Amino acid sequence: MARMATNPIPQFPAGFLWGVSTSAHQIEGAVEEREPSVWDAFTDGPGRIKDGSTAAVACDHYHRYREDVALLRELGVGAYRFSVSWPRVLSPGGLDFYDRLVDELGTAGVRPVPTLFHWDLPWSVEEAGGWLNRDTAERFAEYVAVVVERLGDRVSRWITLNEPAEHTLLGHALGTHAPGRQLMFDALPAAHHQLLAHGLAVRALRAAGATDIGIANSHGPAWPASDDPADLEAAGFYDLLLNRLFADPVLLGQYPEGIAELMPGDAEDVAADLKVIAEPLDWYGINYYAPTKVGAPQGTEIEFGGFTLPAELPFSVREIEGYPVTDFGWPVVPEALTELLTSFRDHYGDRLPPVVITENGCSYEGLDDQERITFLDGHLRALHRALEAGVDVRGYFVWSLLDNFEWAEGYARRFGLVHVNFETLERTPKASYGWLREVLRAQG
Repeated sequence: MARMATNPIPQFPAGFLWGVSTSAHQIEGAVEEREPSVWDAFTDGPGRIKDGSTAAVACDHYHRYREDVALLRELGVGAYRFSVSWPRVLSPGGLDFYDRLVDELGTAGVRPVPTLFHWDLPWSVEEAGGWLNRDTAERFAEYVAVVVERLGDRVSRWITLNEPAEHTLLGHALGTHAPGRQLMFDALPAAHHQLLAHGLAVRALRAAGATDIGIANSHGPAWPASDDPADLEAAGFYDLLLNRLFADPVLLGQYPEGIAELMPGDAEDVAADLKVIAEPLDWYGINYYAPTKVGAPQGTEIEFGGFTLPAELPFSVREIEGYPVTDFGWPVVPEALTELLTSFRDHYGDRLPPVVITENGCSYEGLDDQERITFLDGHLRALHRALEAGVDVRGYFVWSLLDNFEWAEGYARRFGLVHVNFETLERTPKASYGWLREVLRAQG
């Protein structure tokens, strides 16, 4: 049973957008009804997925979307953030599924908020160079134009990319995610081309009349391990690499000092691209999970959040002590969300548009998931404190509606408000689902 906290969640402003998030590869299944993606190829490699599973069926959302939309309606959210699968759109009739999904959401009174790229690059595009190839940005814009032409009469809010930082770091630098490249700092062109794709997508959406566009970048505070200059320098570099490298070009039209010259092309080419990357947004999406404690390199591999970081990195990640951790081992630090949002306001000033938390969630087992309730309760209060501090926050999306295929972890991590039995595909709302439903009712 859901148990409400003693004190109710503070009231958020009228018009605040409440939602939940998912992504196509993690829930849709039906792989035989779409083109192959980089994740299909990556999953086929031995030992890459910890439990040896695949997303061939996942939650079978492709066939069970009506059941899942009914869960959204009963939950009482105002919006559903899902992703459109580029490989599915390339397949005959692939857009028909999203037609049906958007119509079903409309009938349920839930606003569709599609993300146009959530890591599942078509394998045919990867074979042509993937995100290391500048042409991929142009191909992405062409795909976006096709999607908005089909769905734009019923979809008003759009997200271009999800977490280009993680897709660059894990997929192209370290190789622990698809496409499995281990390029280290030679992966930076993948970051630039994703950002360029974002800017070109904004232009394509604007050309189709879209007026409500954002991006979903992941961010979190980088806490120095100590006041030692070496630790401060390492934390500053980590902050540059995971936060500013992806926020500065979008919000300021420039790369942080020392980064621009590492991008593909000469200085004039990069400057021209930055004008595209910095196309004005209507809001800025932030995915937040936890802060990171960072120190000087220690010369050894580091296990961090389910990933192994190589010894040659110019920083090391340390354990954050004194806080509970999720089943994934991530520290639960709600106050760091307030810190993150106020620091963004201070750093970017009037260049920061209204903010939407496009992902926030945690991995815990069990149907009576009181830990998830505690997590969400704490983060909603931290978000409200950011509002009180003057940060213009317009929405909050929980990750995730359903337990799903959690990338390299397979089905070993459960982020859902709804439990999925991956053998029978039965959906069972957890205690956190009931708790959030009551919170939303109280919010009106």
